[in-house]
Amino acid sequence: MVADSDFDEPASPTSIAVALERARPGLGVFGTPLFWREAIGSTNDLAGELASNGAAEGALVVADAQVAGRGRRGRAWRSPPGAGLYASIVLRPPPDVVPLLTLAAGVAIAAGVRDSTGVEPSLKWPNDVWVGDRKLAGVLAEAGASAEGVQHVVLGFGINLRAQRLAPEVDGLATSIEREAGRPPDRGDVLAACLVQLWQRYESLRRGERGALCSAWRAAAARWMGREVEWDEASGTRRGVAQDIDDSGALMVAGSAGPVRLVAGEVRWR
Repeated sequence: MVADSDFDEPASPTSIAVALERARPGLGVFGTPLFWREAIGSTNDLAGELASNGAAEGALVVADAQVAGRGRRGRAWRSPPGAGLYASIVLRPPPDVVPLLTLAAGVAIAAGVRDSTGVEPSLKWPNDVWVGDRKLAGVLAEAGASAEGVQHVVLGFGINLRAQRLAPEVDGLATSIEREAGRPPDRGDVLAACLVQLWQRYESLRRGERGALCSAWRAAAARWMGREVEWDEASGTRRGVAQDIDDSGALMVAGSAGPVRLVAGEVRWR
């Protein structure tokens, strides 16, 4: 349970507060209120509690470190202090928007990183942001409901910021903005730029403009299309070649027995 006092908590690093205020005209309702934690189990967990207790759409949780950060399918997301940007936002979208939220977040983060740092990421279905052959950021969307049955989605993302803070075991698999840009980024500027982009994509989806989002995702994911992927089914492992996404965000694969539409589950890129 989240105490009432948590809803009035003013604390946040100055750089983040200043950056969000500077970007306020492009943020819509995002970032108000803002909840900052030096360390937390998971920003998604706190945002989910806030949402279940009636927090408004746009409520934002940001942390300097997570001790139980996670990605898709329960994988751990290493979140040491000073290493990255860890944030979760409360959304209350119409049902038809929900399936595309993860893709929208990927497009927004890639564009926000580019706008704030000059680094050019690519997107790998369904929710990964890469630079070259190393992962830069990930997205995790989790749906829930309040006691009154009001639906919400918590959209969390983690972005690697500092090169020297990456754990040795992921150093060959992950990258950071500092490594790619050659300088440490301003965390507030990166967050604000990503949220401005996310607000634009979110509003576009709520107006029913799916085509624009899918086109932007395709452009950012072009380097991954044409590659072989594999996935598991009850009958065993299957393989095919990634071709495209459809207008619902499903991955379209050319399989040996014909086209395959993948909407969930683990896809391994080869």
